[in-house]
Amino acid sequence: MKNNIQKRPGYKEFVILMAVIISITALSIDMMLPALPDMGKDLGIGHPNDVQLVISFFLFGFGIGQLLFGPLSDCFGRKPVIFTGILIFVSGCLISVFSTGFEFMLAGRFIQGIGAAGPRTVIIALIRDLYAGRTMARIMSTIMAVFIFIPTIAPGLGQIILIVADWRTIFTVLMIQGLVVLAWFCIRQPETLSKQDQHPFSVKQILKGFMEVIRNRLSLGYTLASGFISGALLAYLNSIQQVFQDVYRLGREFPIYMALFALSLGGASFVNSRLVMRVGMRRLSWRTIKLFIIIMTIYLVVTIILNGHSPLWFMMTCFSLCFFCMGIIFGNLNTIAMEPLAHIAGVGAAVIGCLASLLSSVLGMIVGRCFDGTTLPLAIGFVFCGMLTATFMYWADKKSERRFNTYP
Repeated sequence: MKNNIQKRPGYKEFVILMAVIISITALSIDMMLPALPDMGKDLGIGHPNDVQLVISFFLFGFGIGQLLFGPLSDCFGRKPVIFTGILIFVSGCLISVFSTGFEFMLAGRFIQGIGAAGPRTVIIALIRDLYAGRTMARIMSTIMAVFIFIPTIAPGLGQIILIVADWRTIFTVLMIQGLVVLAWFCIRQPETLSKQDQHPFSVKQILKGFMEVIRNRLSLGYTLASGFISGALLAYLNSIQQVFQDVYRLGREFPIYMALFALSLGGASFVNSRLVMRVGMRRLSWRTIKLFIIIMTIYLVVTIILNGHSPLWFMMTCFSLCFFCMGIIFGNLNTIAMEPLAHIAGVGAAVIGCLASLLSSVLGMIVGRCFDGTTLPLAIGFVFCGMLTATFMYWADKKSERRFNTYP
């Protein structure tokens, strides 16, 4: 035990290492966006909207991977599972680099998503093994700040790579990041889960957790609500490159506009941490989703009147406000969904993450593939997702075991 403590990285190095590992997911999504048109041309994709599957397949894999890696880390330890996840991710990048057809590209992206789910899911458990209370909250806040910051720079990084190289280089960069992180993690980070705390892997336990989420009205309702509001975000990620470049003709400048949305999302997380203690998760979420629906309904009406071509300033204003709303809602819905599952927290979190991710991936893909050269499909998708989010929140609250005003 003494040797492990001596080998353990210091606090600053530990936080930086965890932040770099967890950033893999965000980089794998946002760095792709500027390269989508070039991928479509090189791989001979028939319909321009089909290239959005590069994002969707990554998210499908990511959703499925969450269900597996959490329980596996309780059985085999944190370190080997994170190691395996990063290795799978690097393998997926390698397939994408050498893909000669769109099917191989999608297979590589699916594998990348499965691999990225490993470190993204298990890192939280690893931190919990080592720290608790305010120290853990401090570390998680720092890591989440990095995670939120990444989408502001990732599209720009992808655009810079495209200026000096082709789109395959983006996957090479991601692969190099994975290998560097893998070496750093293996050399510096010891195992954090003791042998006596490891539990046998059980498919039965996963199914039991799945059924418990399904049977619990509060957990199921807020899991579905989380999936629908996340679906709006993924519809945006699938569509935004075409919206900015085909509708608004922004060319290489579009990463700057994406960064503004990311900053709005990140700023909301900071505001939520201040307001939630005064207002409560439930009331704050309800007020925010109502505001989200109102803003996007106004945008939709104006867009319809203008035949799908709203001014850029109006689009930026409405969507920035909506991203601010999303930033407040995201964490609260997941937290409420987990409330009745304290006794199966690990498996419960994996099931909720998997269900919400798969639902949002499907919604994002459907809305994205409806792109027709205007912002109308995206606006309809946002209103639709917002209303379904509110519907399932209401359904979960209406007959839950405790009354609405007793919830935090």
